[in-house]
Amino acid sequence: MAGSIKCRRASHSNIVIENLDESVKHLEDVFGGRFLLDLPGEDWHACLVEVGGFIAELFEPKNFMLHGRIGAHYLGMEYEANLEQSRAVVADHGIRILRDITMAIHTDPRDGFGVDYEFFDGTFYGPETKVLKTFTETEEHWAVHPIGYTCLIGYTHAVADLEAASRFLRSFLGAKPVYEVEREGLGARAIGLQVANDVCELVSPTGPGQLLSEMMRTGEGIRSTVYGVKSVAAARAWFEGKGLRVIEGTAPGSIAVDPRDNLGILFEFAETA
Repeated sequence: MAGSIKCRRASHSNIVIENLDESVKHLEDVFGGRFLLDLPGEDWHACLVEVGGFIAELFEPKNFMLHGRIGAHYLGMEYEANLEQSRAVVADHGIRILRDITMAIHTDPRDGFGVDYEFFDGTFYGPETKVLKTFTETEEHWAVHPIGYTCLIGYTHAVADLEAASRFLRSFLGAKPVYEVEREGLGARAIGLQVANDVCELVSPTGPGQLLSEMMRTGEGIRSTVYGVKSVAAARAWFEGKGLRVIEGTAPGSIAVDPRDNLGILFEFAETA
């Protein structure tokens, strides 16, 4: 057995959106997003945008019709990792590769509880990267934005079987359990798993409630990105000043921008020390 993939860092989320130009403009205006790289393709138009020190890769399909049932959504997460070792672990776990571009691989979401895991043996971060001409910004840059970013906390991942998903991530990505809690507001139970420097919070319905309603429409998969901020109150004021609806986040005390005002995608914000 090849063991678990040794992830160095979460590189970026992969998000399917309906209109790339409008999405980039929205991320720039609301979140201080910075356009990094244009990635036109035969089947979609993609790009990289940095938000709060973390990159999102946006994918606009040439025809959105096949995505119309669930709308905009998180496709998956890319991790920086040794590609040779990643290929071996993927094969040992019997996970199908959905896309192989030699320098990176995408796994089949059907084999990852609704998540396409992408592995890339390189980096998009810092001035040392050879991939970008527009480099990612410093922590100081994001700290002075009115939202007051501090770090990426991680992301939430909705699953039907919490224990099975936890076993999978511990085996596949070497994830380390850090907490287990009830998320009463969601009608869910959660397990926090550290992967590299961030936390994947698995959430699973315990009965009727918000999460069950979400999953009846979208199924399993990544449901939100969670950003750290200095002050939730300051972040709320900024969003409301932009005319956006603010809702409760997953964790107590956290907030989120209503997906109806955010391209159909859930971004959350929680205070960090």
